[in-house]
Amino acid sequence: MTKKPIPRKPPQYVPDTKEKLTLYVTLMVSTTLCISVLAMVVAFMLGLWAKEVDNAEIFKMISPAFSTLIGGMIGFLSGIKLMQNEDTKSNPPCKDK
Repeated sequence: MTKKPIPRKPPQYVPDTKEKLTLYVTLMVSTTLCISVLAMVVAFMLGLWAKEVDNAEIFKMISPAFSTLIGGMIGFLSGIKLMQNEDTKSNPPCKDK
């Protein structure tokens, strides 16, 4: 009679501190971007239906801030992603011989 081997789970990958920090910062920036964009969209919508506010003035005031915020956040996120790619290129994984 043969015994069956005990099934074992393969070892889990444990991310290092830099990867955890990068993930945390990316999530924080993404959350901030979503909240800011939603706040600006609400301001746009309220400005469109407010009778005492000129629509042209609302768009003049919010449009540059909207563009700057979105451009900055997307640039920051893409910079983080590019830095991750550079780290993997400069430190390739070791191969077992």
